[in-house]
Amino acid sequence: MNIEQRRLLLQGGLFLATVVTTTIAGAEWAFAKSIFMPGYTWQDFFSGFQFSLPFLLILTVHEFGHYFTARYHRVGVTLPYYIPLPPLPFSFGTLGALIRLKTRPYSKKQNFDIGIAGPLAGFAMALIVLAYGFATLPEPEYIFQIHPEYKQYGLDYAETVYKNQPENILDIVLGKNLLFMVFERFVGDPARIPNAHEMMHYPVLLAGFLSLVFTSINLLPVGQLDGGHVIYGLFGFKTHRIIATICFIGLLLYSGLGAFNVHDPNADLHIWIPMSAIFLYLVLGGLGLSKQDTLMYALIILAFLLLMSWFFPTITGYSGWLLFVFMLGRVIGIQHPPSEIEEPLDEKRVLLGWLALAIFIVSFSPAPIG
Repeated sequence: MNIEQRRLLLQGGLFLATVVTTTIAGAEWAFAKSIFMPGYTWQDFFSGFQFSLPFLLILTVHEFGHYFTARYHRVGVTLPYYIPLPPLPFSFGTLGALIRLKTRPYSKKQNFDIGIAGPLAGFAMALIVLAYGFATLPEPEYIFQIHPEYKQYGLDYAETVYKNQPENILDIVLGKNLLFMVFERFVGDPARIPNAHEMMHYPVLLAGFLSLVFTSINLLPVGQLDGGHVIYGLFGFKTHRIIATICFIGLLLYSGLGAFNVHDPNADLHIWIPMSAIFLYLVLGGLGLSKQDTLMYALIILAFLLLMSWFFPTITGYSGWLLFVFMLGRVIGIQHPPSEIEEPLDEKRVLLGWLALAIFIVSFSPAPIG
């Protein structure tokens, strides 16, 4: 077996594993059927396909948008590597997928085309999935199949159950974005629109929502993310560096808002402040500054977050972005390397670039899961 055959075998195995893990996750999120529950059946497993199939369809269309565009430009590229996640709590079964370029694109145009093709293709498929999901919403009583205990309160259950839930009951709320709001208003039947607390029990909507989250993450104008390629193509190397740095620091500040509670005597600030300083220093290392400057900016940001906590204790961000911020700063990178050929983009590509930025805006959810 040669190297190419082994690679294909690995890619096929990862894809099948991802089908299994996302199906298990879909059954758990949508129908509260955990593989670790007694009496879990094959029927419970198969119910998860209602989530995994549309979700993986969007993900696959996204990755093959990159793949076929790379092939069009004769840039060496692999088929997608899917990344399965084991059936852990709060797992959606995958971290997505990626392709690997065997040869480096030599021009800004190639970088732009390959980077933007995935989000545009995936977004188009996400629109189809969301349109189908909102157009085929079940009757409001559907939720009683998942939560029979709500039936005693009738369709006004939300007025009671979310206010009186015990503290040990996990209440998960999916955030919204502008596009989701448009679908709710103009596509879905208002009487059937699910409560945000119950959105995860609608597998097609869950798949569409998560796909938009992944799309917005990919379109962040930072580093060599898809959005980074777009910004680099539109504005060039120097402007990309400025925009990427601003967006990265902005996301870092938003993620850290509310991380401290300086008014709480039990907040253990003597532990959290030095740990946060170390975290900030590590993350800001991705800016490529000197050690002294990195430390200085880490302390400035730390002081800012502490002051915000002191004067505006009710203002909070979304700490769920901190892990992604760490990945950007330490793994993915914030800057974009220059291309050999820096030719300007034509008008059609410029329009597509601005369209991609608009997609980022309408897809981004400040707090995807709360």
